[in-house]
Amino acid sequence: MDNQSLLALSEKYGNPIYVYNTEKIISQYNRMTNAFSNVPKLKINYAVKANSNINILKVLNTLKSGVDCVSIQEVKLALEAGFNVKDIFFTPSGISFEEMETATKLGVQITLDSLSVLEKFGAKYSNIPVCLRINPHVMAGGNHKISVGHIDSKFGISIYQIDGIKNIVEKTGLKINGIHMHTGSDIYNIDAFLTATEILLNTVKEFDTIEFVDFGSGFKVPYKEGDIETNLEKMGATLSNRFNEFCKEYGRELTMIFEPGKFLVSSAGSFLVKVNVVKPTPNIVFIGVNSGLNHLLRPMMYDAYHHITNISNPEGEEKIYDVVGYICENDTFGSNRRISEVSENDVLCIHNAGAYCFSMASNYNSRFRPAEVLVHEGKDYLIRKEENFEDLLHNQIVLDL
Repeated sequence: MDNQSLLALSEKYGNPIYVYNTEKIISQYNRMTNAFSNVPKLKINYAVKANSNINILKVLNTLKSGVDCVSIQEVKLALEAGFNVKDIFFTPSGISFEEMETATKLGVQITLDSLSVLEKFGAKYSNIPVCLRINPHVMAGGNHKISVGHIDSKFGISIYQIDGIKNIVEKTGLKINGIHMHTGSDIYNIDAFLTATEILLNTVKEFDTIEFVDFGSGFKVPYKEGDIETNLEKMGATLSNRFNEFCKEYGRELTMIFEPGKFLVSSAGSFLVKVNVVKPTPNIVFIGVNSGLNHLLRPMMYDAYHHITNISNPEGEEKIYDVVGYICENDTFGSNRRISEVSENDVLCIHNAGAYCFSMASNYNSRFRPAEVLVHEGKDYLIRKEENFEDLLHNQIVLDL
């Protein structure tokens, strides 16, 4: 999507606004399936938490994707979007057993990640096969907050607790039909991922009822020109060969599963904001925009980098700016950024805004969450209206005091 197209959408729908391009989602999905095309049984499960707009889900459903859900609400969204129950995988952490029971009644694939829940589940639902999420104790990921496979992580059952798992299985008669891991996000170190893979496959050997192996995801996408990214094609070739070899050792053709979120939708999204003020100070020139951490939290939460361009003046002389929001916190989208000269009312584009952006938005400072637009096959569609004041009050009970 070029600058003029984005400016036209900003003019048509207003801003701040999220814009998603399905062409990019489709190309990323195809890139992933092509990278692992040598695996006879491959399944891609989109991680709904990355972007849960029902129209994004419907696009992925047309591609024959499955979904990875971490809450019962995501499961119900997937069903609403038309996904077959057999394509919905439920991989929560630390939820109530009541939520687990609801998912079980809906018939989705359940993944368990603690010994206590495994025992409780086995005692009540020994006839329902489950997947196990293990913790391989491998440090991988671009930030400690999104590294989830290390020894101090809350996620998964430790590889040192395999005997405990087997005791519960023997006692309850529970069938384990899958083994799962997720080491973290923004992984570009293939060796770290392959190390975790060997641990995962060794765990599979402990059970003779496995039907699929879920490798998680977290592949690194580029956030700016020249940025590093996961060499997916190289990883695909190496990991596919190892997996096919393992299936022969195991004596059964297993399904290889990945659960990408950011990889599929990050680069498909643009976040358009308007410049409210250009504010020079003795040290810094601030660009104050009509948005903040209430709309896009990643830079403040993870120190995440999002490339920022001035689409109103793309050929202007580059100057150094700090791009900041309007929230009463330090909500800085980017520091010391080279951006084409900015004036008030210019429209800036914050790139790679398709994943973990709107899905983490809030009403902090009683601000409205923004609209979302989908560009599909050359046409644009409003897929979420901007909130209004009535929306803020909708679920509040106003007392007559």
